[in-house]
Amino acid sequence: MTYRRWFVVGAAVAVVGALLAAFAIFYGNFSPRGYVQDRYNRAASRDIGGQAVAYTSTKTPSQVAKEVTDAWQPADQYVDGSGVYLRYDDDSVVILPIAAGSVILLERLTTAYPRYHSTVGSHWGWGRGSTVRGGGPGAGK
Repeated sequence: MTYRRWFVVGAAVAVVGALLAAFAIFYGNFSPRGYVQDRYNRAASRDIGGQAVAYTSTKTPSQVAKEVTDAWQPADQYVDGSGVYLRYDDDSVVILPIAAGSVILLERLTTAYPRYHSTVGSHWGWGRGSTVRGGGPGAGK
C-alpha cells in the first residue's frame, strides 16, 4: 500500500509540473523582444523599414526602460536626452520619447548598432555581454 501511495503522489506532481511547463511555454516571455511584444501596443506605422519593429506606450521612456530592465537585464545601456538605448545579446530595445509617451523599437543588434552608432558607439560594447574594453588580462583597469 505504501508504494501505491507514492505512485499516486508522484503522478500528481508530474501532472502539475507538466501543466506549469505548458503554461510557461505558451504564456512566458523568453526574451526582451517577447517581453515588449506582450506588454506594449504594436505601432506598425512607426516601424523603420523592415528592421525596427515599433511599439508604443503612454509611459515615459525612463518608465518603460525601468520595466524592461527589471524583467531583462541588458548587456549595455545608454541614456541621453534623445532616449534610452538597451543592448542585449542579439537584440536592441530603443525607447524614444513621443508626444503621448514612448515609441519602443525592437531591432536585431546587427542593424541597430550601425543605425545608432553615432549615439551609442562609444558606450555600447560589442558582442555577447562584452564591454568596450574587452576581456583580456587587466581588463577593467
